[in-house]
Formats: sequence, C-alpha cells, structure tokens
Amino acid sequence: MNDVKLPPTDNDAEEAVVGSLLIDGTSIFQIADFLKASDFYFESNRLCYEAAIGLYQRDEAINNVTMAQELSRQSKLDAVGGAARLSYLISVPATSLDIEHYARIVYRLSIMRQLINAGQQISAIGYEAAPDVEEGLAKAEGVLFRLRRGGGSNDLTHIREVLDKYFEVTPPSEDRTERLTFIPSGFAGLDEMLNGLQRSDLVIIAGRPSMGKTSLALNIARNAAVEHRATVALFSLEMSRDSLVTRLVSSESGINARRIRFGEHKTEDEERKVMEATGVLSEAPIYIDDTPMIRMAEMRSKALRLNYERGIDLVILDYLQLMQGESSGRGENRVQEISLISRSLKALAREIDAPVVAVSQLSRAVEWRASHEPQLSDLRESGSIEQDADVVLFIYRDEYYYKSEEEWIAAHPDREYPREEADVIIAKHRNGPTGRIKLRFRHTLAKFESLGSVEPTLL
Repeated sequence: MNDVKLPPTDNDAEEAVVGSLLIDGTSIFQIADFLKASDFYFESNRLCYEAAIGLYQRDEAINNVTMAQELSRQSKLDAVGGAARLSYLISVPATSLDIEHYARIVYRLSIMRQLINAGQQISAIGYEAAPDVEEGLAKAEGVLFRLRRGGGSNDLTHIREVLDKYFEVTPPSEDRTERLTFIPSGFAGLDEMLNGLQRSDLVIIAGRPSMGKTSLALNIARNAAVEHRATVALFSLEMSRDSLVTRLVSSESGINARRIRFGEHKTEDEERKVMEATGVLSEAPIYIDDTPMIRMAEMRSKALRLNYERGIDLVILDYLQLMQGESSGRGENRVQEISLISRSLKALAREIDAPVVAVSQLSRAVEWRASHEPQLSDLRESGSIEQDADVVLFIYRDEYYYKSEEEWIAAHPDREYPREEADVIIAKHRNGPTGRIKLRFRHTLAKFESLGSVEPTLL
C-alpha cells in the first residue's frame, strides 16, 4: 500500500487565474502584489503567469495573443501546450471577477507546500544533532521566520485600522468628492514656489541621515489628507506602520512620541490631546503599507488597486534606496537598479496622475565639503534620480553640524544661532523657479512648521 502523500495543489484554481488574466489583463493589478510565479505548482501554469507578469512590468496588454508572443519569444510556447492551450484556459473561468479568490487559493496552497519544505529543513537540522542547542533552535526559528517574511507582503491599510489597536477612534465622516487640481504641501512658502505638488510629477526629498526627510514627507502626507481630504498612499520600507502612526499622533498632538508609545505618565491634558489627535487622523484618507524591500511591480500593483477603488491623490515612498530592484540577482549593479526604480516611479506618477514623493539618501560627498549644503551632483551617484525627477527638494539644517551656540558663534560671529531652523532647498524645478524656504523643525516632535514671516528666496 502506497502511503506517499502528494503536496497540496489545485490545478483548477491555477488555470482559473491564468484564464482570468486572458479574459481581462487589467485584473492582474488585483493579485500581482501577493501572488508570485513560484506559487504555481504546475509548470505550464507557472510559465503562463510569468509571461503575464513580464507583460505587466513592461506595461503591455495581456491577452491570448500577447501571451502567446511572449511565450514564443522565450521559446516556451510549446512547453505550455501551444496557442490551443491558451484558448482552452480562457474557457476555464466564467468571468475574471473572481480572480482574487482563485489567486488566494493558489497562494495558500503554495504556503502550505513551503511549510512542508520548512518542516523537512527543520527535521534535517534535528538530525545534524549539533552540539549547541541554541544554535539549532536559532536555525529552526530562522527557517520559519524566512517563510513568514517571504510571504510578507502587507496590504495598504487605512490609518484608522492601526489607530484602532491603541485608541478608541470616531466613525469616519464623508470624504470629499471634488478632485484636487494640485496637492498642497501645507507649507505656504513651498506651495508658493511649486504651486503645490503637481499631478504626474516625481518629487524627490533628499538629505543626509537625521535631517528630517521622513518627517517632512509625513508632514506633507498629513497636511494633504487632513486639511484637503487628499487620498494618500504611504509606502514605508524602513519603519513599521505602528511606528509611523505613533509619529503622526505625536506630531498632531504635540506630545513626544516616546511618551505616547510607552504611556509615560501622561497627564489628563495630554491624554485629551492624544485622543483629539487620533480622532483627526482616523478620518484622514491615509493608507499605509510597510512591506520591507518592496519591489516596484508590487508597489505599482498596490497603488493601481487603491487608485481603482478610491482614487489616489498622493503617493509617498520612504525611502527609495530600500526598494528591491526587479533585476536583483541578475548581475545588474545597484546604480542601474536605482535608475530603473526612479524611471518606474515617474511612470507610476503619470499612470495614476498623482504626484509621487520619494525620500532619498544622499552620498557622503556632502560631508567632505566645507559647505555641507547638498547639491544636485550628490544625487548623480544614485543612477538617474536627478534626471527623472520633476522636483528635487534638499533638507539642510545648520543646527545638525553646529551642535552648540558656542560652535556656531565661533564660525559665524555676525549671525544668530539657527535654533530649530531648517532650509528646504528647491534644487530642481522642471516647470518653475528654484529657491529655498525656511521652516521650523521641532526635534522632539519630528515636525516641520511654516515660518510665516520668512519669504521664499529665489536661487
């Protein structure tokens, strides 16, 4: 009697996914963020899905003709059963409307097969009988951790769902219905120079570590969503959504983020301010995704899906250098990958007709100059970011380099110490003037504020 168990699979579900794509190629944006080609068990279905993903990444139509051409180009058409096989797959699903349901089945069974494989790996670790028990346990935990993280694509989640874990939030009010012609940043000087963030523009916010890049991006997201009901998609590759929301609550309430996170002796007045802040933010149409090292195709798919369901007004990415290139492992260097990512971000901005704001690191060349102010040349080592961007904003704070008033006065005896002052330098503006504005940067709250008395300066 044969007791061999077969791995869990569902050929009907796999065929239904491919068939749905052949019926309606645009339905791929519903599944591309979580379903990978490797999730398919049967080779012919996997090859078809790989071809669909390739067409999707090149922004080409997906149908039986284009898929046949793509498979033929890769000399794989015969392997899937030829054009007749594609015609058959179209007949499998009655409609493409249930593609996500089929895709979830394929994904779930893939995870189950990976779990079986993980069990075999853990069994092998046990048979090794390593002398160090902790090392063996660490290896076993690592196997399961990689499995959990490997599937780890998170969906864009409304900020209300994160707030609801910690605070009692109020029911949402009605969202605006009119479309914003541009997205205000909430900083008067910056909006005056840029005429707001323009739809289809790629905006880069760059600076050295600890200058406040993430803070400025979050402040723009908050101002657009709270003050103007703009729908914001926030992709955070570095910070978890819980940490981001805590920072937003801190900025909104004026209470230090540490005191909020750890509940350090908040007074009754502080509790009231925190609850008021959560009430404001819970109604803001901000959607957060904290998938680490997200790939461009995955980010695009999630943005397209939210844009289809809600209409996106602003996309924020924090930060660009943490994105995973589509060509990783294929011998292409990181500069080429960053170039492809920046071009793809610009293409996404045009596709959804919304500004894309990407936070970017700068090279260390800034630190080696007598003047530490960033220049466009500091971006040039990072691929084609400078060329692809419509707007480049640099953040610079003298206070970062001169930690005390004594140091500052010794170097600048005729100037007042720039406490909590930050320069936002508009180094590139494809459709307007360059210049700089001054903002106040409140360190304890990681928050930028306008300085109403200071006019923008043209460069």
